Amino acid sequence: MGMFVSPTFNNLRDLFVNQLEDIYDAEKRLIDTLPKMADASYSDELKQAFLNHLNETRGHVNRLEDIFRSLGIEPKRETCAAMKGLIKEGSDMIDAEGDPSVKDAALIAAAQRVEHYEIAVYGTLRAFANHLGLPDLARTLQDTLEEEGNADKLLTEIAESGVNVHAEGHV
Repeated sequence: MGMFVSPTFNNLRDLFVNQLEDIYDAEKRLIDTLPKMADASYSDELKQAFLNHLNETRGHVNRLEDIFRSLGIEPKRETCAAMKGLIKEGSDMIDAEGDPSVKDAALIAAAQRVEHYEIAVYGTLRAFANHLGLPDLARTLQDTLEEEGNADKLLTEIAESGVNVHAEGHV
């Protein structure tokens, strides 16, 4: 028998729970990474955006734990390979050398990859919850989806209003 066991999906609820476990792991990883991204940021606005999103991410973890409990199961993490890869890319940007404005642009690019992944996952989970007849959970997931979308929009605004302009001056 192999070391790794593939998941078993007998129904949509099994898949829903598996995907909750996956994003739960992803959010927990982000809680460890966002302070490092804030510390690596040159722009005060970007630093504050990362710290604000850290607080939101803690709230996302709490919501996920509430969802698990409402389903009658203990919160459990399923390793999120996608987030591990995205965080690795972000870590590469944290460790990068060079002009601080360009580094901030790189941090934003890495962070937006994370946001887009989360948007995809939360949108899927919301759809699953609706299909499973769990409208309260769907609303909770929609709240998180909106916060992830707002974080992505804020990163775009920070990039377009200053960071990319400063980075462009260093060609």
